[in-house]
Amino acid sequence: MFQYRSFLLVVILIMLFQGEMHAQGFGPSMNGGQRISNNQTPDSLKRRDKNEDSITIYFKYYNNNQILKLDTSINDFFVHYPVPYTSFNLGNLGTATKSYLFNANKIAGYDAGFHSFDPYLYTLEETPFYQTTRPFTEFAYLLGGKGEQLVEIKHTQNKQQQLNYSFEYRFNNAPGNVKNQNANVNNMRITAHYQSKRKRYESYLVMLFNKTASSENGGLVNINLLDSLALNDPYELDTRLGISGASFRNPFNTKISTGTNYKQNTVVWKNSYDFGQKDSIVKDTIVTHFFYPRIRLQNEIKLLTNEYAFGDINPSPENYLQYFGAVIANNDTVKYSDTWKVLTNEFSVISYPDKMNSNQFLQLGSGYTQMTASYSSLPGWSNYDLYGFAVYKNKTKNQLWDLLASGKLYLNGFHAGDYDVQAALSRSLTSKGTYLKLSFQNVNRTPSLNTLGYTQFPIKGLSSINKENATILNGVLANKKLGWEAAVSYQMIQNYNYYTTGFQPVVNGNLMSYLRGQVEHKIKISKHWNWYDQVTLQLLDPNAPVHVPLLLIRERVAFEGNFFKNLDLSTGLELIYHTNYKADGYMPFTSQFYYQNNYTTQNRPTANAFLHFMIKRFKGYIRLENLNTLLPTNKTFGKSLNFTTQNYPSTGMWFRVGIWWNFIN
Repeated sequence: MFQYRSFLLVVILIMLFQGEMHAQGFGPSMNGGQRISNNQTPDSLKRRDKNEDSITIYFKYYNNNQILKLDTSINDFFVHYPVPYTSFNLGNLGTATKSYLFNANKIAGYDAGFHSFDPYLYTLEETPFYQTTRPFTEFAYLLGGKGEQLVEIKHTQNKQQQLNYSFEYRFNNAPGNVKNQNANVNNMRITAHYQSKRKRYESYLVMLFNKTASSENGGLVNINLLDSLALNDPYELDTRLGISGASFRNPFNTKISTGTNYKQNTVVWKNSYDFGQKDSIVKDTIVTHFFYPRIRLQNEIKLLTNEYAFGDINPSPENYLQYFGAVIANNDTVKYSDTWKVLTNEFSVISYPDKMNSNQFLQLGSGYTQMTASYSSLPGWSNYDLYGFAVYKNKTKNQLWDLLASGKLYLNGFHAGDYDVQAALSRSLTSKGTYLKLSFQNVNRTPSLNTLGYTQFPIKGLSSINKENATILNGVLANKKLGWEAAVSYQMIQNYNYYTTGFQPVVNGNLMSYLRGQVEHKIKISKHWNWYDQVTLQLLDPNAPVHVPLLLIRERVAFEGNFFKNLDLSTGLELIYHTNYKADGYMPFTSQFYYQNNYTTQNRPTANAFLHFMIKRFKGYIRLENLNTLLPTNKTFGKSLNFTTQNYPSTGMWFRVGIWWNFIN
């Protein structure tokens, strides 16, 4: 078993004993398509005085050439918080989550089907690769009400000119707002990026380790008792799962006696070698060598090991039957466990038609995936996939147009016939930063493996495979500098897969459509007062088996500015509100949200007061959340506590204080 804390200690010790480091480039995306030789360094990456209190640091995400800078803003707390405001959890950090917004499943090929904890995970698509002139470290600590805590460590540096590595670790733990709801999440990400001196060979290594452990209490037995609590603490009330009498709140407790334990690990190694054209310039007897890639050979090996488990060491058959309609054996334990190993080997050839523009290329490739599943009390299962893919990208030299088109088709194996076709076109409209982006995606996918019965969890598999087909059209008109964005998304889904109970998947054979419009706008009220307006409108077919709120609104009014030269301040009030809707139910022992028609939310707007500030490289966040719960229960506004789904109350007034502090070594 991977020992997170021991490994973390070893990595930190290695970092402390590193010597003086040098810079390294990203290749063609950093210098207009030119590969720079070993005796030439871009101006922004020249060797710095080690005593100089400055740094040049950039990053790009995996399989994305767009160069980004670190976010130094302080006005939005959700930049750091794992769960965005567009999603909810079951009551505290680390519990199962779901988005208020509808999004079709876009995963063709392998998909185990367990996604309730996805927002907490480190993912390959969001893995950054840095380049930095000096070692950079960031430490974060967030302390919330009733012992909630989040710890985060990030470090990156360059070893010689060719090698950069980074390390990230995040741990969050919450004892729970009610009984049997403690949860903890461990995430670790290790990356390395290497380029040879002649810039022909390039290698990427990514290691992701995610572990989520969340107690499942099934919700409160009687939510009406919330209005007559002796100590005004929901922890007094009994829950439907777990041993209520033996439950106690402990901020250092990471043991889960009744709940889910997910482990999702990823190791990726990508290598490429370029063939191209050499060139050189002689100036003042100094020869500068260049290399322009024309053909690239690329190989990517990816290993996924996923384990999904639910356990109850002291179950009550009566509670399982009464509250969830599930029949379990009258024994000491309940345990469901799926373990997946997925190995993919992918090879591709990339052609660059214009040597001066590496953002124009054509990629052709194929891959092979081997899938193996093992269960604790069922026979194992294995199968394979063979697929081909193509990618074309062209970002013009004047940076005005950006075109991306890609297609992936599963040719043989279990998911034969699945495909994913995408196209995106963006155009810079003005010199002040206004741009337009249009995109199209069509996904034809086999239902998730657990809905087909390839699982030990008590899910009744679909009797036949009807591929789900989703078409998504998106449009965005925005100007980030001026602080506004307007977006629209239209989705059409045929054979939509969903759950009618937490263990009964079904297929909606009718074509259903969904329309979403979003507007974000920063309105300057005065010199230091700003109003941030975010509104989302959702429209669905009346007969579609999906419930989402019609409106989701987030409003922030903040006093902001730079004071005393080194103090950046953002303080004010935040309101988050969604219209009442029939929120999905939740089945604790399958971790599935399901469609229901019996319960409708009656929530108040969530009110949060905040004080965010930054002094040089130190950020502080002080927040008093859920001020709306200070008002007592009444007929007009309903109960004082909001409910994310039936029988799951959110927290009362919640205090959070956090720091994000970065260091330049």
